[in-house]
Amino acid sequence: MLSQTSKDILSGIVAANAQVLVGQPFDIVKVRLQTAPDGTYKGMVDCATRIISKEGPLAFYKGTLTPLLGVGACVSIQFGVMEELKRKFTAYNLRDKTNSSATLTRPQLYTAGAIAGIANSVVAGPVEHIRIRLQAQQTKVYNGPLDCIKKIVSQAGLSGIYRGQVPTLLREGQGMGVYFLTYEALVQQSLKRSGLTRKELPTTHAMLFGASAGVALWLSAYPLDIVKTRMQTDALNPAERQYKGPLDCARQIYRSAGVGGFFRGLTPTLVRAPFANAATFVAFEWAARNLSAW
Repeated sequence: MLSQTSKDILSGIVAANAQVLVGQPFDIVKVRLQTAPDGTYKGMVDCATRIISKEGPLAFYKGTLTPLLGVGACVSIQFGVMEELKRKFTAYNLRDKTNSSATLTRPQLYTAGAIAGIANSVVAGPVEHIRIRLQAQQTKVYNGPLDCIKKIVSQAGLSGIYRGQVPTLLREGQGMGVYFLTYEALVQQSLKRSGLTRKELPTTHAMLFGASAGVALWLSAYPLDIVKTRMQTDALNPAERQYKGPLDCARQIYRSAGVGGFFRGLTPTLVRAPFANAATFVAFEWAARNLSAW
């Protein structure tokens, strides 16, 4: 028999693969819009059209190997930590004599999600750094993930892999807190109204709640993602870098583009979020149900 934690992790891996395969084309458009000089693209459609005309349709899956492997680890950490903390909070509520319900509160859901995000950021930082450098290249600079890692380390040292780690940690903490709070709160309301159990949650509900959670995540944490992406596409050589750190990066973005600079590429992100995150939660709930008997 598998332990519950093992089941959560395996379900997270299934969810991650669904997320990557559905969301990758949108993600590469987001990265190109975030990192290109002002005026390069007229918008999401123009960016996508140029990618197809200059690089071909398969360019939408540049750097996919890294997220398939890395995001599998990231999402399994997210769901593994989240599910374990949900059990801990539920046990705490049952022991609390002032609380007649084991239902998790909104602050508990946000806290569990934020901790899951922070735990995940340790893996997410380097995985996204490598993926973003592969996605951003329009002429061949890196021959793949391993070559990218080799070049980062050779020019910036081992710590260069963790470039942009502070905004990654902040984004993951805030974003995952809102993400899981939104999904779990919607599930709670649905089950309370319908009288169903978690295993009976309709797939359409998981899709809608996952889509809502994805949109909420990005609306709450997108500016941090901009800062992270800019830092992760900066020069590899520390002496040639444009940004000294996260605050300097944020200041330069604001000086050059104003508040709007923190929301470049938001449209493809919001278009992507419902599809990718609906797939994520549907896949997780499906895998969790099927693994429950193991």
